[in-house]
Amino acid sequence: MPEIVWESWIGTVAAIGIALVAGAAAIALISLVMALVSRRVVWVRDIARRSRGALFTTAAVVAVWIACAVSQPAQAEWWPSLSRLFLIGTILAGSWLLGALASFGFERLMAREDEGRIGPDARRRRTQLLVIHRLVLVAISVLALGTVLFTFPEMRAVGTSLLASAGIVSIIAGLAAQSILGNLIAGVQVAFTDAIRVGDVVVVEGEWGRIGEINLSYVVVYIWDERRLVVPCSYFTTTPIETWTRKSDKILGTVYMDLDWRVPMAEVRAEFQRIIEGSPAWDGRSASALVTDSQGGFVTVRFVMSSKDSSDQWDLRCEVREQMMTWLQATHPEALPRTRVSIDSVATAD
Repeated sequence: MPEIVWESWIGTVAAIGIALVAGAAAIALISLVMALVSRRVVWVRDIARRSRGALFTTAAVVAVWIACAVSQPAQAEWWPSLSRLFLIGTILAGSWLLGALASFGFERLMAREDEGRIGPDARRRRTQLLVIHRLVLVAISVLALGTVLFTFPEMRAVGTSLLASAGIVSIIAGLAAQSILGNLIAGVQVAFTDAIRVGDVVVVEGEWGRIGEINLSYVVVYIWDERRLVVPCSYFTTTPIETWTRKSDKILGTVYMDLDWRVPMAEVRAEFQRIIEGSPAWDGRSASALVTDSQGGFVTVRFVMSSKDSSDQWDLRCEVREQMMTWLQATHPEALPRTRVSIDSVATAD
């Protein structure tokens, strides 16, 4: 059997084939071990699935790099350039693998936080995990890009001169802080000062909705009618907003009705109590019906009711408003608002 000459193109192809087979065998062995472990630890199967593509890519790039380094390409004049390309590919594939592992870890943490936990504390932790997750991914990307750039000697010289010039760095940082960097800092501030959290009910720009996403530079508010309001993070650090779930999801709601002076308040209170006691949206904490104003030809009756969250509160207010209106029309039409006009007759002289 003829001996393979590694310093030839045939040897290069053979070396690449051997390296790829060895890499595939190593990955297969790792997969087998993880499959055995996943019988006892379920999440191991998930991490193998999430990182499979990045792991294959990294192993393939490294295997081909090693094969070329011990065969014909290493003798060519263009090998330093090709070797740099392999280095860049390894850095990018490795950062992809690291990012996939980090994402899996944060998703596991968020899933654990979501298990049977509701309320402001759970929303705060989830929001902070989301922001930290995005910061970690950004940091991995920036470090990978910086490492790739510093593989070029020219970029190292430029980077050293820029870092040595404190004045230029200060100007760049100052300009960035006024726009992009300022908004990024606002995003971190929003998450860690607990001003808003994912899932909070808020009123922003006159729109009622829930905080759906908190990114590093913007926040997405899910409006009740399925529209999406995208707001810069700096908005939440400089503009007052209305939040309904700051300390608790529980909330009081009101319904105002302008009625005639002849409204029978005792019967109104009894009917109001019957309505809310029959509604699953009432949490039983608070209920009252009071006359809060009396001007002109009307009195204002305020109905106050409590619910466990804003969604139930909306349903309960609509139910009370509709049923009270229907009941008044059927049983006490004299209590409905009306405008009175008094006409004085003037005697005319013959």
